[in-house]
Amino acid sequence: MKQDLYLLSGLLCDETVWAPLMAGLEDHAVVRTLDFRGFDNIGEMADLVLDNATDGFALAGHSMGARVALEVYRRAPDRVGRLALLSTGIHPAKPGEREARQRLIDLAQEQGMQAMADEWLPPMLLAANRNKPEVFGPLYEMVLRMTATIYQEQVNALLNRPDAAPQLEHIHCPVLVGVGRDDTWSPLAQHQLIASRIAHANLVVFDNSGHMAPCEAPDQVLEALVTWLD
Repeated sequence: MKQDLYLLSGLLCDETVWAPLMAGLEDHAVVRTLDFRGFDNIGEMADLVLDNATDGFALAGHSMGARVALEVYRRAPDRVGRLALLSTGIHPAKPGEREARQRLIDLAQEQGMQAMADEWLPPMLLAANRNKPEVFGPLYEMVLRMTATIYQEQVNALLNRPDAAPQLEHIHCPVLVGVGRDDTWSPLAQHQLIASRIAHANLVVFDNSGHMAPCEAPDQVLEALVTWLD
């Protein structure tokens, strides 16, 4: 019997981020994607997951979705069978982060999501991948489907995110920590620290990838997730 796998999407993301992996994952699990449009609180996002999930499920989060996954585990560790944290962090908001994020919110509100996407999305990818329509195109269209309100709500959730570091030593299920080698938003050193604080965590680095690893390096991410699932 296949286990249940919940894929949690990040800031301004939906199932598009996971689409390159779905066919391969469905050979190994019953897969469901969740995004967090309409939510402005990490705790409420975690409750959405717990309200929809069965016990013993596998949980993989990307970026903000991985922060939600950590909160899910903190609230219900006995219900989570395994945990994958991709392209993420554990620290609370940093000095100057609020102002930097507010500038992009203002841009989205005043000039629209296209102007915001033009500035926000390209640095999320490895430079070479920004010129690949099959990689950049779906992500760009995904952001354009969002609204300035969705962006502001999710940014509010991130700005008020908890410090997840104290809980890492209490995680005892199988854990995958994955990151693009060229992720400048959530760099490799950040993930090395996370993995070092979780007993028996497996750190995997995805080559030729920035922050959007499931789309930039889908074969590598799929291989890591299948190994983690099996």
